[in-house]
Amino acid sequence: MVGAARRHARVTLVLAVAMATIAGFSIGQLWRGEARAQGTAPFGFSDVVFLSHVVAEDIPIFPGDPHPRVKTLFTVEEDGFRLNLMRIGEHSSTHWGAPCHFNAGELCADELEAEDFFHPAVVIDVRAATKADVDFRLTVADVQAFEAEHGEIPDGAVVIMWTGFQERWDRPKAFQNFGPDGLMHYPGFSGAVTKWLIAERNIGGLGIDTLGVDPGTDERYRANTLLLAEHRIHLECLTGLEQMPPTGGWVVVGGTQNEGGSGSPATVFGLVP
Repeated sequence: MVGAARRHARVTLVLAVAMATIAGFSIGQLWRGEARAQGTAPFGFSDVVFLSHVVAEDIPIFPGDPHPRVKTLFTVEEDGFRLNLMRIGEHSSTHWGAPCHFNAGELCADELEAEDFFHPAVVIDVRAATKADVDFRLTVADVQAFEAEHGEIPDGAVVIMWTGFQERWDRPKAFQNFGPDGLMHYPGFSGAVTKWLIAERNIGGLGIDTLGVDPGTDERYRANTLLLAEHRIHLECLTGLEQMPPTGGWVVVGGTQNEGGSGSPATVFGLVP
């Protein structure tokens, strides 16, 4: 019953945006004629932005994951069309994770619903805290302080930590940030705040601009293990978060639904109000 209620809540949120769109203008008109020429954003929002990195062979990866490889098989000059062969892990570059990524018996990529990839976005700017402490862990008190300023986190939201690590993307070693202890050092969600956000705010997912929603030193992956159940997802290696407001935006998540997949590299779109 709980899972069904959460799914119903997500459908309601999506329908609310759709109704707002219908009230203002038709979606079809957005991308035709004068509206498209003027760069009008879809769904009644003011702008659409990319929140995902471009995939390349030299991007930072989680240790042990395969490096992406791209091979050109056909070219326009020789074959009349261009086609590349791509090899990439499900959790490389900007990506989403399905519940079965960390929990046996939970939903895999091909079992999720369309509404699981469409969420209100809450962006918590913790750059000052992570500059002072690279191992910073978001707490319940941090979230409550955010809500005191910006209002309560909406039902079904993806809560995103903007840590500033997106600026390290072009420096893979700095992005991974291994310390003398052999562990990666980057910020993330504490287990306690993850549990609270699920129970008290009925979130649809967590997001972050690092390699993982768990802090780099957490080898138990408590945030992921708690989060990835029912229809919740994570978004990792995000970028472009400076383009999003703290509240009021939405995220739309692309990728592939691999059979039995644990997630997928993704193009993530931010809808700006």
